[in-house]
Amino acid sequence: MVTRNTTKTALAHKLGINRSSLYYQPKKPAQDEAIKKEIVAVMHDNKAYGQRRVAWELGMNKKKIHRIMKKFGLRPKVRRSRYPSKPDDIGQKERNKENIAIRLCPIRNNVVWAGDFTYFWFYGRFWYLATVIDIFSREIVGWHVANHHTTALIMEAFKDAIKRTEKTPIWFHSDQGSEYVSGAYGALLKGYGVTPSHSKKSSPWQNGFQESFYSNFKLELETISCFNSIGELIEAIHQQIDYYNQRRIHTALKMSPLLFRQCHEQKTAALVTVV
Repeated sequence: MVTRNTTKTALAHKLGINRSSLYYQPKKPAQDEAIKKEIVAVMHDNKAYGQRRVAWELGMNKKKIHRIMKKFGLRPKVRRSRYPSKPDDIGQKERNKENIAIRLCPIRNNVVWAGDFTYFWFYGRFWYLATVIDIFSREIVGWHVANHHTTALIMEAFKDAIKRTEKTPIWFHSDQGSEYVSGAYGALLKGYGVTPSHSKKSSPWQNGFQESFYSNFKLELETISCFNSIGELIEAIHQQIDYYNQRRIHTALKMSPLLFRQCHEQKTAALVTVV
């Protein structure tokens, strides 16, 4: 029986433990609280980050980050957006277009680009963002915003990519949307010596690089209604693309697309120097 007068030595003996254990103060609560603050800071600046990317950002063990995030109920914002069917595509038959990109595995930039577009409902109408992504580095190399989703929208995004990179790809991949299979767009690609590639109709996973990009883009852009003008929205889109390219850790690369490209270019240059 344990009473107030029981000595710590007697208590330890009764419990079958070392006397020093009675003076032990656990360190983890304080450590966990400190790490929690670091995690919260990372998740504040990177709203889609889960345990893996938080761990990479902090340079810590993933299991430790998982334990602490679970302990404090820390979760990234998760939201998947639905994209409406375009009226001019509804009821269209499958076109005889070849998916070349599905057989390719580029080992450098500017081999395969992929294109797609998404929409925003703002100020009583739809606004559209078309992007071009380099499949090797996952970098968004070109984009364009407009209040329509005509062929001109995606043509301007492609031209923007060429202007920014000063390069042209060998292949350009997209879905079979009417904009991407139009004669004008085909002529644009042909003029630059680019071979088109197309996903099978109603198979968005065959353009997975663009689908993956858009899946979190709106989430990280936050609520559209907080902007006061279309100019503010466009500026926010540009800033979000810069964040994606330059700072956001891509789970497949374990670094940002820009850093991945720069590392590859440095390695290539080093090999050329050695040779």
